[in-house]
Amino acid sequence: MSESENKDLLEALNSVKPVKIGDVVKGEVLALDDSKQVIVGIEGTGVEGVVPARELSIKAEELEEQVKVGDVIDLVVISKIGSDKEGGSFLLSQRRLEARKVWDEIEQKFEAGENITAPVTQVVKGGLVVDAGVRGFIPASMVSDHFVEDLSQFKGQTLELKIVEIEPSENRLILSHKEVAHAEREAKRQEIMSDLAAGDVLEGKVARLTNFGAFVDLGGVDGLVHVSEISYERVGKPSDVLKVGQDVKVKVLSVDPERDRISLSIKQTLPQPWDNINEKVAEGDIVEGTVKRLTSFGAFVEVFPGVEGLVHISQISHKHIATPNEVLTSGESVKAKVLNVDGENHRLALSIKALQEKPAADSKETSHKPSKNTSNDFPDEETGFTLGDIIGQDLKK
Repeated sequence: MSESENKDLLEALNSVKPVKIGDVVKGEVLALDDSKQVIVGIEGTGVEGVVPARELSIKAEELEEQVKVGDVIDLVVISKIGSDKEGGSFLLSQRRLEARKVWDEIEQKFEAGENITAPVTQVVKGGLVVDAGVRGFIPASMVSDHFVEDLSQFKGQTLELKIVEIEPSENRLILSHKEVAHAEREAKRQEIMSDLAAGDVLEGKVARLTNFGAFVDLGGVDGLVHVSEISYERVGKPSDVLKVGQDVKVKVLSVDPERDRISLSIKQTLPQPWDNINEKVAEGDIVEGTVKRLTSFGAFVEVFPGVEGLVHISQISHKHIATPNEVLTSGESVKAKVLNVDGENHRLALSIKALQEKPAADSKETSHKPSKNTSNDFPDEETGFTLGDIIGQDLKK
């Protein structure tokens, strides 16, 4: 061998790079065998490698369409096959190399404090699995800023996620949507709060119930419907008439951005109890109702939801009584005759004694009495109201 040939051989041998596990190499496709493996020549090494179908980034059935002899692909060395001292063959992977690149990108974002986005692929016990280029996991406690009973609603959604923990060597990527959800909710809350005004009528959904009222979700911010604003009828517990998840129409009573409070009313979106009262009842009708309140001058009886009529003390019984509670109790069901209907002023005069038979002794005594009182201190026999009652009620209003 000439000196020139020897020199060329030495240079060729020196140019051959050793192959190590973990190296990133380029492989020229030499052949595709029947077992769906790709045989490659590792550039600059003089040795061959094998890429199993499972280590490709494409599906096995697409192999022949996507990979051709002569193609050069980037690969990572996984292990050595056999013990050939001349170099032998190596097991290579395209999929793991791409995963390594993804891990590098995620690590860079983690260090920079940046979030990533990924679709939810599975709902598993304890949380959600996402595809971030590599498998990521969101613990159930980190899915939202509030408790979520059914996580299946997130399947298929693409979420913005904070990187909580990353360990590429163990393929561990822990993510959180909680902080992002909280920030989104806060931004939405600020937007809604700035747009709300007293008097607005909105659609909402009952979010939760308490003993004192119902919290209604207005699309990112909750408002309170106090128990007294749920219905014109008396409501003992909000859960008696409302359910979580129920759609409701509400009216905005007040907005307090500083205290982060929104007061709402359901009943004010409903027809007023006194609307068309003259079509519901007329003078002379007999109605049945419930005694709601007892006062020194009479009893208030609810005859329709939110509509109370006054039975003046003089209209309770033919017998003389000092106070209404001598013969009536709160919550008692009674029948009464309608003496007068004043829908404009929300007044309804009732009489219980008009439905009772008048004692014989009283009929003789009362036959000499005038049908109406001339004094303002006594009730009108037809309406059951005195001037003092009317003025007193106006003052209360």
